[in-house]
Amino acid sequence: MDATIADGLIQYLMLVALLTFHEYGHAWTAWKCGDDTARLQGRVSLNPVVHIDPIGTVFLPLLMIFMPGAGRFLIGWAKPVPVNLYNLNQPKRDDILVTMAGPAMNLILAVGLVAAAKATLLFHSPQAADYFMQAAGLSLILCFFNLIPVPPLDGSHVLRVATGMSHETYANFARYGFIIIIVLINIPPVRQLLGAVTYGTLDILARIFGVA
Repeated sequence: MDATIADGLIQYLMLVALLTFHEYGHAWTAWKCGDDTARLQGRVSLNPVVHIDPIGTVFLPLLMIFMPGAGRFLIGWAKPVPVNLYNLNQPKRDDILVTMAGPAMNLILAVGLVAAAKATLLFHSPQAADYFMQAAGLSLILCFFNLIPVPPLDGSHVLRVATGMSHETYANFARYGFIIIIVLINIPPVRQLLGAVTYGTLDILARIFGVA
């Protein structure tokens, strides 16, 4: 197998794991805020199968791996967690908490992965440390990518709440979300900004933990 493809597939497995934790964060937070819709559908789970979205988890990431010239810029999303706002203890506040739980989970994972990279370096395992740092970078990409205010990404829910957008208007907006995302990630300045924020944060974490 071509080394570039093999590396891409390893990153794909990382992506699936990180997306699973991301959606688990949403589902767990919704449950704790009073809505058990996701729990009843089996979404408060670390089983990747229950979170897979055909486009965001399978088609788009694999396309980016196998498409010539795509590089290792790998992003995606999982199946959105169902949330019944009427079940939340404080709907407006809890809606934001549930929305931000996914990106927050990715940020927490990134911190843990950099710490794991430092630990493996102490045991003289630079290759393992490299994989942990790759996973940390990917987790940060997911964190910041999901803050883009386009459906089905988390930033769009924050935008809806902040602007008082009706659910009907949001649903109409969401119909074009996938197309808008594809266009955005192919605009060089958008990719450059996402990369700068991601790897700037990764560099800060590496300095904090003393990872060269």
